[in-house]
Amino acid sequence: MKFIDEYRDPLLAGKLLERIARLALSAGRQMTIMEVCGTHTVTIGRFGIRNLLPENIRLISGPGCPVCVTSIHDVDSALFLAGIPGVIFATFGDMLRVPGSQGVTLQRVKARGADIRVIPSAVDCIELAGENRTKEVVLMGIGFETTSPTVASVVRDCKERGIKNFSVFSVHKVIPPALKVLVDDPALNIDGFLCPGHVSTIIGAEPYTFVAEAGSSAVITGFEPVDILEGIFMILGQIREHKKTVAIQYRRGVNPEGNLRAKELLNDVFKPGATSWRGLGMIPDSGLYFREAYRNFDARLRFDIPPLESVEVTGCRCGDVLRGIISPRECPLFKSVCTPLNPLGPCMVSTEGTCSAYYRYH
Repeated sequence: MKFIDEYRDPLLAGKLLERIARLALSAGRQMTIMEVCGTHTVTIGRFGIRNLLPENIRLISGPGCPVCVTSIHDVDSALFLAGIPGVIFATFGDMLRVPGSQGVTLQRVKARGADIRVIPSAVDCIELAGENRTKEVVLMGIGFETTSPTVASVVRDCKERGIKNFSVFSVHKVIPPALKVLVDDPALNIDGFLCPGHVSTIIGAEPYTFVAEAGSSAVITGFEPVDILEGIFMILGQIREHKKTVAIQYRRGVNPEGNLRAKELLNDVFKPGATSWRGLGMIPDSGLYFREAYRNFDARLRFDIPPLESVEVTGCRCGDVLRGIISPRECPLFKSVCTPLNPLGPCMVSTEGTCSAYYRYH
């Protein structure tokens, strides 16, 4: 608890805010900073950080929630797989309430009789497959580089054990290609990125170098209020010095080279490929697909998923929220018909979603 308190120290936060105010004043212009992590979004909202910053610092949220950026077509595909007789569909909790086309959710499919299991970890699928050998266990593999190594480890383990009734519907995504889209978007004109600490414990700092090369700052940041304020201060320092680099604020969790074993595991099981992001469209090399040696664990190959006509919910602007084009308040559905009890878009469903954070804390 003492360790956490250190990064929530009001005196430290106050000093950082004073330094941020001085740098912001000397900049003499509007600056836009984007946080690219759902946990950052929640912390910023919970501790009122956005309201504490100088008026010329615009803090916007990006595509940092893996549930939120899952395309509606992938949601519809998951709904199809979950409804196949003889399939046990395993997923993490937030996905249950994400609406597909016509507002159908996994929760509703489960109520109709589908065997859908909420699991805390991908490792639980090994036991599920062992206890249900006459059924097919399908895991919805969702998440960024933080969670995908665990799924890769489970797949490799199942291959070594000869477990044949397990597969993964991989909608895993990797963060740097999405940042490249945002950096190149002239409409956003982002001065700096608060890069995700969890993802960076795996991939390290090098994958973000293109951000600095494009003229924006990148600071890998921790998740407590003092972490985030220091990350903002470091970005402003780079702007003042006209020296854009990839800096690590979250040094207690991130090494420059990342986690070499986790990266080796990911590279062994998965290969990069184009995939669709909600709000950002199809992005090259941003998805993780099975390599040939593990193709038997690919649910896309094991099951014949038909062509699906996916339609977004009318009026939902989750895509624009994820791009940082608008704040949740600018969506006409926000708080009126779209609430945590009646979510019409994934940004209101997930606990790390921007709309959910705005609803709770703004």
